[in-house]
Amino acid sequence: MDTDIAWPSEWLRGVLGVCVLRILSDGPTYGYEIATRLAAAGLGTVKGGTLYPLLGRFEETGWVEVEWRPGDGGPGRKYYALTDAGRSEAAAVAARWAQFTDTTRLLTDPLISSRKA
Repeated sequence: MDTDIAWPSEWLRGVLGVCVLRILSDGPTYGYEIATRLAAAGLGTVKGGTLYPLLGRFEETGWVEVEWRPGDGGPGRKYYALTDAGRSEAAAVAARWAQFTDTTRLLTDPLISSRKA
């Protein structure tokens, strides 16, 4: 679901962590792949200057483990994998995010409905 919509940067900052944790819940992966999946999901281009500091914070908090793997004919890649603490955090933050979006939609959905009428 690539999209050309330019989401407000403050919205992306708010949701980026939970989305990256969600992608990491599928298994170990590297930064470029995470950025590609975020774009494919419709969040647009996430620059390395935004993504890698976030992954570094996840590593510092113990939510991810890092492993260097050799590339297939190219440079090696740094793979990120959720730890048990990271899986717990991913589930908890996804639940909080769902509650938050339910709350905000109660306030904002009437605006959408009134436009359709």
